[in-house]
Amino acid sequence: MIRPDLAIRPTAPTAATTPLAAAGGGRGFGALYGDVRGEVEDFIANGSGPSMPAAPMLTLEGQRVRDAVTAAASPSFSGDQAAFVAGVTPAAEEAARQLGVAPELVVAHAALESGWGRKPLLQADGSTTHNVFGIKATGGWTGDVAAARTTEVEDGVAVPRTERFRSYPDATAAFRDYAQVLLDNPRYRGALNTGSDARAFAEGLARGGYATDPAYADKLTGVARSVMGGKR
Repeated sequence: MIRPDLAIRPTAPTAATTPLAAAGGGRGFGALYGDVRGEVEDFIANGSGPSMPAAPMLTLEGQRVRDAVTAAASPSFSGDQAAFVAGVTPAAEEAARQLGVAPELVVAHAALESGWGRKPLLQADGSTTHNVFGIKATGGWTGDVAAARTTEVEDGVAVPRTERFRSYPDATAAFRDYAQVLLDNPRYRGALNTGSDARAFAEGLARGGYATDPAYADKLTGVARSVMGGKR
């Protein structure tokens, strides 16, 4: 039996992502980003500088999304990736504080497991489960579940199968459960309190058996470094 702490990257449909819910009433990050996208784009396009007029004032939500999008901006980031980072950052920050790691590492883990939100785990009716970490519905889980195709590596061979995964009411619940899973399982101790060390965080998860992919630590480290702007 696969334990709930052994999350495997699902092979999910490639349909357009249903917006993930960020902190604040369970609203989707797409909805939040859409609310302030115009003012953020105007701010970025007309930002103040020596030869520019003063930048327009942003609302508080506009400032947060602008900061997240700006931080994510790099030649390797698409607009969708930047929007994903902006949308999950509030929930990632809460989880990161509990785990003793940089929020970017939690964002990167969600990005790796969900394909930057483009390959979400879906319910049978097509609605999102908000399960961006691929956590399975085993080990006494009593919440909602969704069945999805996944691939596990067994003796070096990729084996496709259908598994049951946890389903959450919103992304805030998903990130909180993710943090609790890591905190409750001693096998992940090596990933905790690693600060902004992407390699240490990734290897701690891999050693704990978060996934069966032998290249998991390298993949997560690569995504984390891209999120962090190549700083580490």
